[in-house]
Amino acid sequence: MTQHPMWIDTHCHLDAPEFSNSLSSIISAASEKGVKAILLPAVKAADCQNVRALASQYSNDIPGLAYTLGIHPLYTNQAHEDDLAVLEEQIAQSLSDPRFVGVGEIGLDYFVEGLDPHKQEYLFHAQLDLAQKYQLPVILHVRRSQDAILKALRARTIPGGIAHAFNGSFQQAEQFIGLGFKLGFGGAATYERALQIRRLLTELPLDSLVTETDSPDIPPAWLRGEGIAFNEPAFLPRIAKQLAGIRGVSDVEFASAVWRNAMQVLPRWSALCANNPSLTLAS
Repeated sequence: MTQHPMWIDTHCHLDAPEFSNSLSSIISAASEKGVKAILLPAVKAADCQNVRALASQYSNDIPGLAYTLGIHPLYTNQAHEDDLAVLEEQIAQSLSDPRFVGVGEIGLDYFVEGLDPHKQEYLFHAQLDLAQKYQLPVILHVRRSQDAILKALRARTIPGGIAHAFNGSFQQAEQFIGLGFKLGFGGAATYERALQIRRLLTELPLDSLVTETDSPDIPPAWLRGEGIAFNEPAFLPRIAKQLAGIRGVSDVEFASAVWRNAMQVLPRWSALCANNPSLTLAS
């Protein structure tokens, strides 16, 4: 076990406009803080090539930098019918890229108003079908939609994945775990009022948890007081240490567990990290 934990951010939108003018420094800051692996999920079919290029460009700074390809539910209103064909083509092309690890960010969002529920569901189901076709794990957006997503997963043979920013019930959590999923926790748990998330963090099996920032979103509690505009992957270690404290385990034990959990559920990511000498202690 390493003396200095190697941290993993399983959900970070490095291609977000908030980072466009300072991405090199954002990534350098994360690297300096011991973040050795970051997963970058695409949100639009048109972004697939950009996400792939970013993962390659900054791989020297973050050796475990990987990406997934998908259409986010918040972008479904602006998606076109041919976006699914574009996405499948990009997935097929990316199978030879070791940094490509799955399908995502996909899912359903029943919280944000103005989204066409039928279009959301059509695109989500179609993307699950792609994940099944290529036997790829998925990165799920599950906001107020846990039961509908569980039903869709049960109708297919999907090789697991991550339910990102999980905030469902304990029973729903158990069902995701039973289907081969890990559950993502991040900045939301740093708020004292987040009683349900903290309860899940405490009571769920340690081998079901992964850490994430969802940068630039879901800022941790302290950011407002420090006048920082948005979340970033360099904050992952501080967030994760708070999660470890809530869980009641050491930073090193928690870092090791969540790394192992992410690698278990995303085997292409595990293979990428296993082939990098600087990550062998973690993997």
